[in-house]
Amino acid sequence: MTNFHHEFHTLNYTIQGCDSILLFAHSGPDGDTVGSVLALKEYIESLGKNADIACFNPMPIYLNSFSEQSFINPESLDLARYKLIIACDSVERGFDKILPLVGKDQITAIIDHHPDIAIAGDITIIDPIYSSVCEIIYNFFIFNKLEITREISTFLMLGILGDTGILQHSNTTSGVLGIISTLMKKGAPMAKIISASFNSKKISTLKLWGRAFERARINEKNGMIASVLTKKDLEEFEATTDDIAQVAAILNTVPGTKFSLILSERGDGIVKGSFRSEKYKGVNVSQLAAQFGGGGHTLASGFEIKGKIIETEDGWRIE
Repeated sequence: MTNFHHEFHTLNYTIQGCDSILLFAHSGPDGDTVGSVLALKEYIESLGKNADIACFNPMPIYLNSFSEQSFINPESLDLARYKLIIACDSVERGFDKILPLVGKDQITAIIDHHPDIAIAGDITIIDPIYSSVCEIIYNFFIFNKLEITREISTFLMLGILGDTGILQHSNTTSGVLGIISTLMKKGAPMAKIISASFNSKKISTLKLWGRAFERARINEKNGMIASVLTKKDLEEFEATTDDIAQVAAILNTVPGTKFSLILSERGDGIVKGSFRSEKYKGVNVSQLAAQFGGGGHTLASGFEIKGKIIETEDGWRIE
C-alpha cells in the first residue's frame, strides 16, 4: 500500500495556494465519489477558499439528507476560473472528457483506487489496494494533521461503507475497521448512512431487482450466476448505475456460486457487463473482464461491448 507522503504534501500545499478549486465527481455518482468531493470541499472552504463540484449527473437523491450541495454540469463551467482541478474516483467516467480542455497553467490532481487508470494528473494518487478513495483522503487528512470534523467524518464514512458493502467485501481490512472506529468517535452517523444508502429503496428499484433475479441462471460448470437487464427495463424502472451494481453484488451471495455477472444495455448500442466475486471463492474476475476488453479489481470488474441483448428460446444472448 503506497503511503503517498510526497503527493499528500504537494496536494495540500497546492490547495492552500489556490483561491478557486474545482472538484470533479464521476458520472453516475456513488457514495465514494460523492463523499470524496464533499469532504475535500468542506476542508477547502474552511480555508476561506472557493470550491465547486462538477459532475455530468446530479447528486443522488438518497444522499440529499447528508448535504444540500448541488453539482454543476461541466458543460456550464468556465474551467479557466480554476487554478486547481481535483478528480475523485473512477476518473475515466467523465473527467477524461474534461482533461483535454484544461489549460497548461492549471494544475490537475487525480485520486483513484481503480486499477489500470490510463490518465494521469500533475498530482497522481492511485492505488487499487485501498478500499475506496475516501480511505485515501482520510490518510491525506491524517498525514497533513488536518482537522477531521463531524461533517468530514460523515462524508468519508459514506464512501468507505459504500465501497466495502457495509464492511462485507474482502477489501474490508483491519485498517479500514480502524478508520471506521475513528470516524464514529468523531460523530459520523453510521446507522443513518447505512439506512439511507442501503436500506431505503424506491419501489421501482425493488421491481428492477425482482426482474433481474427472475432471469438469473446458474452455470453449474463454472459456478457463474448471471442475469440481464435490457434498456427497456432500465427506462421502465428509471434505474441508476448503482442499482445495477447492487444486483451483481446480491447475486454474488447465492450459495454454491463462484462469481456473478449482470449484463445491462446502455445507450448507443452498448452492453455493459459487471462481474463480482469474493476472495474466498478463488476467482479473479478482472481476468474474465479482460477477455472482453475490460478490467477492474480482482473481485469487481466490468467491460463494455457493442451489441444488443436478445431473448431466445434457449435464454439470452448478445448480438
